[in-house]
Amino acid sequence: MVLSMSDKPRHFATRTLHAGDQFSVADNAIFPAIVTASTFIKRSLDEDTEYAYSRVGNPTRHAYETCVAALEQGAGAVACASGVGATATVLELLPKDSHVVVMNGVYGGTFRLLEDYRSQTSGLTTTYVDLNDLEAVAAAIRPDTRLIWIETPTNPLLHLVDIKALCELARARGILTCVDNTFCSPWNQQPINLGVDLVMHSASKYIGGHSDLIGGVVVAANAELLTRLRKISMAVGAIQGPFDCYLALRGLKTLDVRMERQCANALRIARFLEGHPQVEQVWYPELDSHPQQALCKAQMRTGGAVVTMKIKGDRQAASRLVEALSIFVLADSLGGVESMINHSWSMSHNSLSPEQKGRIGVCESLLRLSVGIEDHRDLIADLDNALRLSA
Repeated sequence: MVLSMSDKPRHFATRTLHAGDQFSVADNAIFPAIVTASTFIKRSLDEDTEYAYSRVGNPTRHAYETCVAALEQGAGAVACASGVGATATVLELLPKDSHVVVMNGVYGGTFRLLEDYRSQTSGLTTTYVDLNDLEAVAAAIRPDTRLIWIETPTNPLLHLVDIKALCELARARGILTCVDNTFCSPWNQQPINLGVDLVMHSASKYIGGHSDLIGGVVVAANAELLTRLRKISMAVGAIQGPFDCYLALRGLKTLDVRMERQCANALRIARFLEGHPQVEQVWYPELDSHPQQALCKAQMRTGGAVVTMKIKGDRQAASRLVEALSIFVLADSLGGVESMINHSWSMSHNSLSPEQKGRIGVCESLLRLSVGIEDHRDLIADLDNALRLSA
């Protein structure tokens, strides 16, 4: 049985388990089957089958897409081969020679795609501004502006964007908006309810949650955008395979309990780091010291599961800290159940020049923590020991 709109569970924790059309293949299986078929059989020339070719549609992908769309309160979703693939799919909505307004300090992979590739292949131009400065946004908008790309919180300095205010400005000018919601997941922030047209995720992070898949997803706020996205997905073919869709859907089942633990751990760790003598500055939206704490409380459930700190010292101090850790692991990604640490200068933002890194506040002593589900006492002890050895 597929739940109707009137029957759907109201609470998020329940929806992570039951949302979407997860019973379309074997309706007595408790979990959707992994359908690996590349093509599907037609019994006659006139038969109109639901599935024909897996690039166009696949039952496992459908179960995952409908679940994500329900969690984001959208009209539907398209699952992509990676987070960058999802970003590229959104950009395919734009005509040639379009202009995009982008949040300052955007993820390095997004910056690379915009500047090194789309500017060369489709004539796309970009203007980077603080999207909270609505006067600056209005000044940046041109007749050919087609999209405002929002990242909130930003990676790695956790700056927030007032989604509702920005979307009101964009809608009045007929400009699409897209939020990279990777750092929050639909558990922590639901941009469509704040007026956004499109929501994008790197599903490799909190949606999957177990550091065992690569994937991306785009959720459309309305049926017209969803139809366009599906046509692009079919034409370009940058789809997510059925096994990775299965892994992502399995990960979604525990999104609520994972995020509750991870975000609670992150707040405790942020408060600990603020008082540590070896830490110069801490960024975490739920802290009293964060200048956008009120905005965090208005549009997010918690401050998230990422904490960023600037330690006292130089790159060598950062290196000593990383090498002294025993629980946190040095890794490029985030959002898994295990705690990770990232050196933004040489890892997530390596594609930016030193000057570009400096302009957005990324320095060699900056470290980003992706807080996992371990006991917070062990995580704090691990950080305390490593910080003392880094001095």
